[in-house]
Formats: sequence, structure tokens, C-alpha cells
Amino acid sequence: MAKSAPLYDLTLLLSTSAEDDARAKILADVESAISSGGGAIARNDDWGTRPMTYRISHQRDAEYHLLQFTGPPSLLETLSHSLRIADGVLRFRIIKVIPGTPPAPDSAPPVIAPVAAGPSES
Repeated sequence: MAKSAPLYDLTLLLSTSAEDDARAKILADVESAISSGGGAIARNDDWGTRPMTYRISHQRDAEYHLLQFTGPPSLLETLSHSLRIADGVLRFRIIKVIPGTPPAPDSAPPVIAPVAAGPSES
């Protein structure tokens, strides 16, 4: 019995200071790398621009994307290398989805407004 390829989640945070064309090219390159590496994209969600918990490269916001894909383990190394050196990528994380894990939400999680710092009380 042939074992099916595992499902992976790729969470991608792109710099909002990069040009729209540059961000679109990064996504196109990721999709192309998955296809040419023997994988298949199961889901591609654009979660839009959202505030980050802390600044990365002096930026408060990032454009969030979630891609779910299947593919061989060698594909992960290729993707990681490409994303590490790509200008415009602030952070990325690839995780293996364990069977039985609930599916990803249909939309992005809600944005929680930061708490305004008020005067300290004594």
C-alpha cells in the first residue's frame, strides 16, 4: 500500500514595505517550487496585512499567507533555502500537519487590538 505524502502548512509573513510585484513574485516562486518539486498545493489563503506581535526589521505589520501543500521531504529544504534568502520575507514557518488535526480556518484569525498604555496607577 502506497503511503500518501504528508500535508504541510507554510505560514509566510511578507514585508509590507516591499513592492506589490515583489510580494506577488515571492508567492509565485513558492507555488512554482512546490509544483516543480513534486508537490501539490491543497490550499492558498491570503490573510491580508495584519499587525505583528513584535517588530521584525523595524516593521509593525506584515502581509500574512497560509499555504497547505503536499510533497516529498526534499521539497522542504528547497523551500526553506529559497525563503531564507528572499528579500521581502520577514518570517516563515513550515510545519507538518499531524493526521487528525482540525482543518485550517476559512478566514484569518481575528486581529486583536493592542492595549493602549495608560498612566501607571499607584
